[in-house]
Amino acid sequence: MRRISRITVAGAATASLALALSACGGTSTSGSSESKGDKGLAIAYDVGGKGDQSFNDAAYAGLEQAKKEFDYTTADIEPTEGETDADKQQRLESLAKQGYNPVIGVGYAYATAMKAAAEKYPKTTFGIVDDSTVNADNVADLVFSEEEASYLAGVAAAKSTKSKVVGFVGGVDVPLIHKFQAGFEQGVKDTDPKVKVLSQYLTQTAEEGGFSSPDKGKTAAEGQIEKKADVVYAAAGLSGQGVIEAAAANKVWAIGVDSDQYKQEALAKYKDSILTSAMKDVAKAVYNLAKSVKDGKPQTGIVRGDLKSGEVSLSDSNPKFAQNAELQEAIKTAKEKIISGEIKVKSS
Repeated sequence: MRRISRITVAGAATASLALALSACGGTSTSGSSESKGDKGLAIAYDVGGKGDQSFNDAAYAGLEQAKKEFDYTTADIEPTEGETDADKQQRLESLAKQGYNPVIGVGYAYATAMKAAAEKYPKTTFGIVDDSTVNADNVADLVFSEEEASYLAGVAAAKSTKSKVVGFVGGVDVPLIHKFQAGFEQGVKDTDPKVKVLSQYLTQTAEEGGFSSPDKGKTAAEGQIEKKADVVYAAAGLSGQGVIEAAAANKVWAIGVDSDQYKQEALAKYKDSILTSAMKDVAKAVYNLAKSVKDGKPQTGIVRGDLKSGEVSLSDSNPKFAQNAELQEAIKTAKEKIISGEIKVKSS
């Protein structure tokens, strides 16, 4: 998921102002020689950056774990408002030039830029979260079976609704978010065909704020709640915080996404309304890529996290969710059937 833009640089303490400036502006690094890659992990955020309580913060957690364990220099760089693929490419190339390895772009929007940067810096390992289209020898495509966790979220919603109406709010109408919707709707219908699912996307493009506008999320959730939805699942980045706020105000359930939003400090006053969260372990994927480079065996190609690997899951921090024996049994059964292949979860 993606969030509101910031122009500030949220770097590790060791990342200099010069890095931020060279990564986010100026001229192309064309013609420069590739560094020997003696620094550590760098991540470049997509729309929104750090502080989203979800997707980008999970990537940062992976960076922090790698920094602590490997005791090396790291950097994390914010995007700029209205930036182009050329801006993203320049950011990635600047990080590679300065010796960061691996360099990770957080979000599918980095695909075009990463393909070009990876070709120019073949000795650097790159990683892209949530995209499987780069297909370069020195790129790890870090992807997840979000539809599987979303299926379990659908089971939870169908088991928890009293009105027999639940909602799905997607941030942007793109294939990645279609996976969340498809899995959720299938999980609901397989659990209780009588439950109606209301689905809505906030915008057609990320530039319109679908991943970065809590007000849009709140308005969408309020509309679904008015139509009797008493469980609302948001796959909408920062916009999902508005969905959670609306759920809390109307005393219905919200289902969070990407991270365990019940535990997020910024959402603490709403946590009793967060039934569960459909999580994907971006932190683990980021850390694992850094470790593979550190070990001299860099990951490349498609690197997928799913229910079987434990890299997608449902959170159980809310006691009302964790202690509901019937609900837990239904989720356990569905999870086992997905892992065994008995249930084939749709991705669109």
